Amino acid sequence: MEVFLIKALQFILAIGLLVLLHEGGHFFFSKLFGVRVEKFYLFFDITIGKWKGALFKFRPKKSDTEYGIGWLPLGGYCKIAGMIDESFDTEQMKQPEQPWEFRTKPAWQRLLIMIGGVLVNFLLALFIYSMVLFYWGDSYVPLEKMTQGMEFNEAAKAIGFQDGDILLGTNKGAFKGPKHELGIDVNAYRQIANAKYVNILRNGQPDSIVIKTDLSLLDMGKTWPPFMRTYIPAVIDSVIPEMPAAEAGLQKGDRIVMVNGKDITSYNQFTDEIVRISEELQEIKTHGDSIALRQMMLAIERDTLRDTVTVMLNENLKLGFIPQLQYEPDTIRYNFFKSFPAGISYGWNVLVSYIDDLKYLFTADGAKSLGGFGAIGSLFPDTWDWHRFWLMTAFLSIILAFMNILPIPALDGGHVLFLLYEIITRRKPSENFMIKAEYIGFGLLILLMVVANLNDILRWIGVI
Repeated sequence: MEVFLIKALQFILAIGLLVLLHEGGHFFFSKLFGVRVEKFYLFFDITIGKWKGALFKFRPKKSDTEYGIGWLPLGGYCKIAGMIDESFDTEQMKQPEQPWEFRTKPAWQRLLIMIGGVLVNFLLALFIYSMVLFYWGDSYVPLEKMTQGMEFNEAAKAIGFQDGDILLGTNKGAFKGPKHELGIDVNAYRQIANAKYVNILRNGQPDSIVIKTDLSLLDMGKTWPPFMRTYIPAVIDSVIPEMPAAEAGLQKGDRIVMVNGKDITSYNQFTDEIVRISEELQEIKTHGDSIALRQMMLAIERDTLRDTVTVMLNENLKLGFIPQLQYEPDTIRYNFFKSFPAGISYGWNVLVSYIDDLKYLFTADGAKSLGGFGAIGSLFPDTWDWHRFWLMTAFLSIILAFMNILPIPALDGGHVLFLLYEIITRRKPSENFMIKAEYIGFGLLILLMVVANLNDILRWIGVI
């Protein structure tokens, strides 16, 4: 429950910040051009019966704008006078045009008002990336420095990879190592998925693996064990006091060679057993079965001796030891001024990679991988980590900017499309057409939201 609350709080904080600043972009340009903003809300204040739905609202003296917080945390909105938007206020559009309305302003001003939110989100992402690089630097372990190589699953081995291979690069260039806003080596996966061959070191000798099959980033990412992962020896580096490992007498330097009767050669294989236990725990119904399942039998090697130890995992399935890590990351430091071009480059690469990955959305597996609020919330770390929180917030800001600029009615991009049509043809789409387009676009968005969140539920109950 604690982990859920930590993730939920980070998700709400990030989404609240992004929505607030996105709508602030529309608000800024509206006020700049003298357009009246009637309502500025974080979250939606949907009316149900006599209940207006606002948790909090106020209107400053001599202000035309009502500020508030709605009860439905699915976004927010900035109700601009004289504009056909998600409020569907058609009665206002029947009234005579006023000089402070959106519809009376020149097309170029209306265009800036509509792209204001996207512009703020994109600039915010670049600013966050820049400040993250300035404060924490850019840390990663070059794959060629992982001298014990990688572990591969059966699908990777069928292509030609072997455990212990050291990855050097592909026909598209050298690997840079794992550095990604979600903490996963997605960049290396992406390079391999698009490669014709992969350069490696095997037993100290350079070699190449020719990729003779079409690889899908989705297929590579959804398998367990993973397509590839850094080899980590099953050797204990330190034991956490008052945890099951300490109570069982495990010590620094112990090598785990067997778990519940299964031979293992790496810490990764030890965690695979934890994953199996976690999945089985979801099916059991009694406390006794839980205790029996959490009881783990280990064979360990200490110096030249081998011993068997029985240990009980705690309720969080933690044993309480830290494995022996082999590699120290390289960290690139940036001063304040150099952090901005580095942050812009970082953010641009994230955007390009995200757009490239969208091609998988139009496949059957891609549609199943679509996630809603639960999937997004699960991407945040289990503990409060400001570094990862800001990277995740910047990543979501880029997604929000890109998705909103898509030329779909009801999104900012739909309004931009119609405004560009007006600027080019000098003909304004009729209000009746705009209202119908808004209804269609809003319906499509609701459908997409239902599908995405339904996928979350189906994944949670194990259907997909």
